[in-house]
Amino acid sequence: MRFNEGGDLDTSDITDIRGSGGGGGGFGGRGIAVGGGGLGLVGLIVVVLINVLGGGSSGGSGSAVTGFGGISQGGSADNRELEQDCRTGADANRDVQCAAVAEINSIQDFWEQSLGGRYQRTDSVFFSGQVQTQCGGASSGSGPFYCPADQLVYIDLTFFDDLRTQFGAQGGLFVDAYVLAHEYGHHVQNLLGINQQVQPGESGPTSGSVRLELQADCFAGVWANHATTVPDDATGQPLIAEINQDDVDRALDAASRIGDDFIQRNLGGGRVDQNSFTHGTSAQRQKWFSTGFSTGDPNQCDTFSTDNLG
Repeated sequence: MRFNEGGDLDTSDITDIRGSGGGGGGFGGRGIAVGGGGLGLVGLIVVVLINVLGGGSSGGSGSAVTGFGGISQGGSADNRELEQDCRTGADANRDVQCAAVAEINSIQDFWEQSLGGRYQRTDSVFFSGQVQTQCGGASSGSGPFYCPADQLVYIDLTFFDDLRTQFGAQGGLFVDAYVLAHEYGHHVQNLLGINQQVQPGESGPTSGSVRLELQADCFAGVWANHATTVPDDATGQPLIAEINQDDVDRALDAASRIGDDFIQRNLGGGRVDQNSFTHGTSAQRQKWFSTGFSTGDPNQCDTFSTDNLG
């Protein structure tokens, strides 16, 4: 994946609270973080598995997600360093945090242009360690997630390293973009009222939770299909200059490592329990990202009206 060197980065899409102490806080109360982060549920499931295997909470991944409570975000934003470091596509080509800014800009530009007035831009909150949200307290171990209550995406950028080191994913900038595009897929679902079709804590191979997550994967693929043609607001040129087959293969590799079956088999003692599925299998996640990427059509992402999830 390569960015247009002369592209203009807009850090106003970011709320950077790294170093401000995002605020501690526990779990409990009202509100639900969608999927603990979709892709980010990887981290949450690890936490849950550690708790279960270590004699802690006996709840499954569904109950852990609904355990996020409703507390206002803590910490203060300071984008000054980010604004200084991340100005152009050239910066995005050399710096992972600047690449994330460029990816978020492109993702939001796409949905704004596709949905018109139905789309409302929202920030990604860059945090470190832990954070308070209107869906409750979360830590880096929860991975990236979207909170419908405050309509913000939350991510500790070290998750991109964790995806490689803990799960063996090949990684790369396009994989990082897939993670972020998935979370913004949840924002699109929230704006369109799609997430209202899902009962909190629902699980199982055909559950609303699985359908919601697979649709977010598909929406990520739809953006990826258009990424190299989405013009930015400042220059009218696409921020992303190239996505090649190796990038796509790496995204599919990542998708294969964050399916419910893969995680349970490799991190949960080897037993796969379909009744606890909340995100879909590795094959399903690959299928729905591929569907979005090959068609570029969000109308092909209706995971709620099909009996064939893959």
